[in-house]
Amino acid sequence: MSGAGTLDDDLRERLAKAEAALEALRRGEVDLVIGVDAPLVVRFRHLVEENERLAREWQTTFDALNDAVLILDADQRVIRCNKAAERAFGRTAETMIGRPCWERVHGTSEPIPDCLMRRAVNSLKRETLEMRLTDRWYRVTLDPILEANHRFVGAVHVMHDITDRKNAHEERVKLQEQLQQAQKLESVGRLAGGVAHDFNNLLIIILGYGEMVLNKLHPQDPMRHWVKEMLGAANRAAGLTRQLLAFSRKQTLQPVVLNLNDVLRNLEKMLRRLIGEDVSLEMLLAEDLARVVVDPGQIEQVIMNLAVNARDAMPQGGTLLMETANVVLNDAYASSHPGVTPGAYVRLAITDTGCGMSKEIMARIFEPFFTTKERGKGTGLGLSTVYGIVKQSGGHIFVYSEPQRGTTFTIYLPATEAEAQPVPANPGEVRTVGHGEHILVVEDDQSLRKMMVGLLSELGYKVTPAANAGEALLLVEEVGLNPDLIITDVVMPTMSGKQLIDRLQRTRPDLKVLYMSGYTDNAIVHYGILDPGTPFIQKPFTRDALGMKIRELLDTDRAEPLCGAPRTP
Repeated sequence: MSGAGTLDDDLRERLAKAEAALEALRRGEVDLVIGVDAPLVVRFRHLVEENERLAREWQTTFDALNDAVLILDADQRVIRCNKAAERAFGRTAETMIGRPCWERVHGTSEPIPDCLMRRAVNSLKRETLEMRLTDRWYRVTLDPILEANHRFVGAVHVMHDITDRKNAHEERVKLQEQLQQAQKLESVGRLAGGVAHDFNNLLIIILGYGEMVLNKLHPQDPMRHWVKEMLGAANRAAGLTRQLLAFSRKQTLQPVVLNLNDVLRNLEKMLRRLIGEDVSLEMLLAEDLARVVVDPGQIEQVIMNLAVNARDAMPQGGTLLMETANVVLNDAYASSHPGVTPGAYVRLAITDTGCGMSKEIMARIFEPFFTTKERGKGTGLGLSTVYGIVKQSGGHIFVYSEPQRGTTFTIYLPATEAEAQPVPANPGEVRTVGHGEHILVVEDDQSLRKMMVGLLSELGYKVTPAANAGEALLLVEEVGLNPDLIITDVVMPTMSGKQLIDRLQRTRPDLKVLYMSGYTDNAIVHYGILDPGTPFIQKPFTRDALGMKIRELLDTDRAEPLCGAPRTP
């Protein structure tokens, strides 16, 4: 009986444990009961919940990254990816996981030649490259995943968006190239200006003596033909030097306040004849266009040169469009265009539908003597002249072109609120000979000074030469010379022509003066711009041009002002 009692007690104990385990399962206090004889209560649900929490936190952190991250296996298949990767590739994680990375990243059917995974398998270290995906740039980093024995089992593929940095770098490179181009043109301009100035002094001697020889020859003398050919060549050379001076921004401008629309309307008939019947000329002129301060003749030359350039780019015909508009260039535009000052401008855009040009050609089109035309078809100075005139007028010029898509030249000239001035009409017939008036010639170049004495004497004037401003002061202030007119070079050693006249007019305010120069010195005449009304003649000049200018001054009852009317703002 004792054995039976022991068995019953044991059975009751085991039954009680089983019921307790079942009750615990019903209440959710345990997750699993193991064993029959001695049930083992296992509680792991909190472990599962903790694991799920950690997994959620990891995925949240993974998705919080701005960089697109792919985790790859050894076969380059995507194991995991974050939300940034979904955005970068425009795909959901479900469509990427299990697919080869080259298929999803590069859209290819096999790894690309510069595959980072292939490089990392060999190097077992980080590999990087930069790549473009649609319209964005990325810096791609791949870090290998290695086991304890350094066996390669996968990689972490990270893509960092560097589009803003890339664009900023490209903008810096572009600005640097623009600055270097501007500096190159400035250097070439200084060289061209110096050469043209010295060459002008030689040409004026050739022209002066040539015209004196021509006037001495009998009308039937066969040598007249030779002399005329010589003078023709000298005049063509003078035209080239004027273009070089325009490019170098050292020519003398005589600006007035005007409306560009008026200039274009006045040129329209001439432009139509110039471009021919095969090219259609269209003008879109803005109403209420602001006024600008420019030399009328020079801005006409700009328009004509650009029209000729457009015509030559359209041998089979096309359309030439000229547009004007009021614009405001802001700080952002100025910061991306070296040399531009923010403010109000008048825009002149000239567009053709011609052959266009490459970036390489665009980078050089404003260089003097650079041309794409056949030998003998152009000097290569047309666009360099345009560039110089626009720059010396305080403006800016830009070009945009694509091969076979045409070209647009855009000019910005500072707007002014001053009232427009009428452009002076060409003078009628003016006498060139003198009547014994006394002229003091101040010129530091001995050969030129000697030629001027001969030329003016032949025109009928009494001439006294002076080699410099100091000698001229001595003649007038000490010797008592009382000239009817002083012709002086602008740029001279020690004392400039303007300084000389300033001093002389302190005691003789009615003194008449005619300035002459191959170019104007920036510090003396406001960076190459003479005020309206200033008597001036540009070297090299002809005998008749000098004679006409002298008579204009001497036949005027009142003295011309030294610096003209106050300069228009």
